[in-house]
Amino acid sequence: MKFTTNKKKTSVEFEVEFSSSDFEPARIKALSRLARDVKIPGFRNGKAPANVVEQHVDPNQLAMQTLDILVRETIPKVYSEAKLQPISAPNVDIKKFVPGEMAEITISSDIMPDVKLPDYGKLKAKYNEPKVDTKDVDDVLNRIAESYAESKAVKRAAKLGDEVIIDFVGKKDDVAFDGGSAKDFKLKLGSGQFIPGFEDGVVGHEVGDKFDLKLKFPKEYHSAELAGADAVFEVLLKQVNELSTPKIDDELAKKTGAFATIKELKDDIKKNLEAQGKQRADEAYKDALLDALVSGSKTEAPKALVEEQANIIREDMLRNFKARGTNLEDYLKHAKLTEAEWKKQINEAAERRVIGHIVIAKLGEELDIKVTDKEVEQQVAELQAVYKKDSNALRELQTPEAVASVRNRMRINKTMDKLAELNRKK
Repeated sequence: MKFTTNKKKTSVEFEVEFSSSDFEPARIKALSRLARDVKIPGFRNGKAPANVVEQHVDPNQLAMQTLDILVRETIPKVYSEAKLQPISAPNVDIKKFVPGEMAEITISSDIMPDVKLPDYGKLKAKYNEPKVDTKDVDDVLNRIAESYAESKAVKRAAKLGDEVIIDFVGKKDDVAFDGGSAKDFKLKLGSGQFIPGFEDGVVGHEVGDKFDLKLKFPKEYHSAELAGADAVFEVLLKQVNELSTPKIDDELAKKTGAFATIKELKDDIKKNLEAQGKQRADEAYKDALLDALVSGSKTEAPKALVEEQANIIREDMLRNFKARGTNLEDYLKHAKLTEAEWKKQINEAAERRVIGHIVIAKLGEELDIKVTDKEVEQQVAELQAVYKKDSNALRELQTPEAVASVRNRMRINKTMDKLAELNRKK
């Protein structure tokens, strides 16, 4: 067998020629495969000698099985010898075929492109050290105190800081809209839970009051149907509760069940805030490093991978629209986009994502990042523990595809950790 390689930036085509000597090993394997389905007197299925089997099979079937085996064994060989990695299923085109004598075929596919990385140990990305001040700790303490607040029904007008129980119906153009109505709804006035004007509009009303609130939804509201729209909320105030928030002292700390003094609680809050801040800072730094790495790299995004990622992004968006009770048409109207412009944005995002994956994979190779089978098994076990009550998820985690995905994600994380380590040392 001999072949020539015609390589482009993101694809390759091999022109392969087989001579008569290439066919014999494949022909023996084909006869062994066919013998399983051929009944030959005096022999058990699959146990007859090759020369006997050949006398009982269709020559055309034998020829095609031989070629099929030969092609399947050749595909990994040509990619290996050419040191190329296919990223789509290779396509095979048979140009010429004389059974047992010669064959000419082409094998083609998209391939992992060449990548030229920048000096990845000197990337321009700033690490922002997280800071936790007294106000941050106090904000958490106040929220804890509020969670232990006691409520008492009062007979007076509602004011900010009170908890009210209301029935309400939201209408647009005199028609109630989905998600805009509720009964016996508990709302803390001043919490910002509702659109601007709603909570302030309840202030000053007393139990039994029925009133209308004429409001306007924010232009950035998540539902395109309601974004910027005028609406009327018909409200019935059923109860006003005065909230009594406990003092922030040792007694509050004891109520949490884990601390004896307020100082211990404050120290623990600060420690947790510092850990959360560090995690956010680390992730932001890695994102900045990745942006710098991708911007400084030179490569191409294979069409097949871009199309695959574009489909994933598009389907994710459509599912999100449905979950939020909206649709593509509403989104395009709100975003002031045509469908063609939307698809262009998706393709651009998909291309950036693909290039990011390619660059990280290349960096992982250069840094010789490895993930052991034991590490993968441990990670899969941890995931199984998380999803132990989800039988579908547990079955999915046992598939080779899921295990490969876990390994790939771990390799990416290790690569990014190493990249951050190299640049923090500079």
